[in-house]
Amino acid sequence: MNRYLLMICLLLAGIGVFAQKITGSIQDQETAGPIIGASVIVLDSRLGVSTDFEGKFELEYGNLALPFTLQISFIGYETKEVEVSEPNQKFKIKLKSSSLSLDDVTVIEQRLTQKQKEEALTVETLDVMAIKETPAGSFYDGLGNMKGVDLTSASIGFKIINTRGFNSTSPVRSLQIIDGVDNQAPGLNFSLGNFLGASELDVQRVELIAGASGAFFGPAAFNGVISMTTKDPFLFPGISGQVKIGERNMVETAVRAAHVWDNSEGEDKVAIKINLYYLKADDWEATNYNAVDGSPVSTGNLGAWDAVNIYGDEHRTTQSNNYTSIADQRDFPGLGVIYQSGYREIDLVDYDTRNAKFATSLHYKLNPDVELMYAFNYGTGTTVYQGENRFSLKNIRFMQNRFEIKKKNTYFFRVYATNENAGDSYDAVYTAVKMRDASRPRQDAQDAHPQSKWYTQYAQYWNQAITPLVKQIEGVQEIYDQPGPFDVDALNAILSQPENQALLQQWHGQTLGWVDSLSIPQLGVYPYLQPGTSGFDSLFNQLTTTSLADGGTKLIDRSALYHAHGEYQFHPDWADITVGGNFRQYRPISEGSIFSDTLIQNSDGSVSGNTIINSEYGFYAGITKRFLAESLKVNFTLRADKNQNFDLLFSTA
Repeated sequence: MNRYLLMICLLLAGIGVFAQKITGSIQDQETAGPIIGASVIVLDSRLGVSTDFEGKFELEYGNLALPFTLQISFIGYETKEVEVSEPNQKFKIKLKSSSLSLDDVTVIEQRLTQKQKEEALTVETLDVMAIKETPAGSFYDGLGNMKGVDLTSASIGFKIINTRGFNSTSPVRSLQIIDGVDNQAPGLNFSLGNFLGASELDVQRVELIAGASGAFFGPAAFNGVISMTTKDPFLFPGISGQVKIGERNMVETAVRAAHVWDNSEGEDKVAIKINLYYLKADDWEATNYNAVDGSPVSTGNLGAWDAVNIYGDEHRTTQSNNYTSIADQRDFPGLGVIYQSGYREIDLVDYDTRNAKFATSLHYKLNPDVELMYAFNYGTGTTVYQGENRFSLKNIRFMQNRFEIKKKNTYFFRVYATNENAGDSYDAVYTAVKMRDASRPRQDAQDAHPQSKWYTQYAQYWNQAITPLVKQIEGVQEIYDQPGPFDVDALNAILSQPENQALLQQWHGQTLGWVDSLSIPQLGVYPYLQPGTSGFDSLFNQLTTTSLADGGTKLIDRSALYHAHGEYQFHPDWADITVGGNFRQYRPISEGSIFSDTLIQNSDGSVSGNTIINSEYGFYAGITKRFLAESLKVNFTLRADKNQNFDLLFSTA
């Protein structure tokens, strides 16, 4: 790892050495205020930049021979020329207001391009300027401010985008693509938000398409698309970096470096881009101990309750844990509804969020219009994921390789491979259940001795040790002694008094402590494992390092996705025509922990079992025709997709 870091540092150092550049600032001559967006170009060349929000600029000129002339211009100011005679020269230039009078001009800010406004889709856009201005911790959080978008934070490192009124904690509804590449984890079957996505420094534009758009993006886009475009190194050269510091010990750092090499004719020929990103933070702790929605008892029930962030306490049995019938209240007065001891999430998951990302791409222009490129993305980290259960995604790894050749507005062909490794990830809820089950048999276990079951032991102890104490409460014994039907209402009236509720709470604690400490090895009954003890740690480590298929709770996932996609656009005089097609293949590998793909080692050394390979392909065509002096545009798109497990599917728009 150190060797790779050294290579990256040397490469960044090399970029800095060869990057000859001019820096400076542009100001108003009268006010000395910065001029934002002023044009700075090298005369008789294709080099040029614009000033930033502080009126500053930085222009790399590569191997361009000195001296040369800079031309600085901005609307409403007189154009000025300055000569550059020394390497790495710095300038402070002031522009004089032009005496030319202009009529009133109304400026309307628009985030959408003309092409986007003409699309047959609802598009919300976040461009470079909007990303800088977004009132959120990151550009991905800023997507939640868009119209029709709901953003759910499952953890600091994991955000879920929902559109069209749907709200789910599992992000399988929206297709997320980066530079046309699907960001989905092929085995776990979800996009990890921006946990394994693009660095904010490298994002040029984010387009969010709300609603079904399968005719344009394929069947996975049935509930919308999040499309990110990263910065082209030919258009955005230079080195940039940022550091963010926040609450919960959050530190986020990012560096982006891009460099362009020209040929002998001064044309852009080769470019390289490198992105490094690292985030560390103490994640939010899930400490909601109220009763889950739909619970038969409320928070504060004397016999406990099924808490939101306590797992293993659920009533998962066929035999009722409800002792509220008339007969039960006579034999077990004050017992009511009881729940097992579970485990808090804070004792089960790793809240030390870590996220590291590395991305690089190499670009080569075969000619000024045709570009060949290779890109590599790698991400790893630890965070908490909210799906059907709570999962601790620990040391998860994600890698993509992409080759592409393209000619803007004419054609492209790309192939890419996505590989993931779940690392040391595990199901936190199932871990709690397995640890709870390790202390004694389940209530519904058919082969367990009746006296070994938790609810049975709880009720028996209450009947033998607590019921006599309840009968000593003033007025209770008289209810038992009176002839006729047992008066449950009178009993409840006495037990509901505050001083008696305090006694019942104390006795429930006594009973719970006795049951949880009980040890009858011959019946498979062992004490409840307290978090922090050696017994707890030993069993926890055993479960989370053993595959689900082998009785543990670890997720094994080394799945891969292979994808090829090509498109060609024709532009005859009468219309614009687009045709394209794609093929993808999934190769899930979970060793039986997620899919039914368990392989068995036979006695003769051969391997048998079920290997899963799933393939799909699709074709599409579209035609666009303009009428009435281009004031009316008609677009028709037809797409056909075939998955090996489903019938041919047609989508039209």
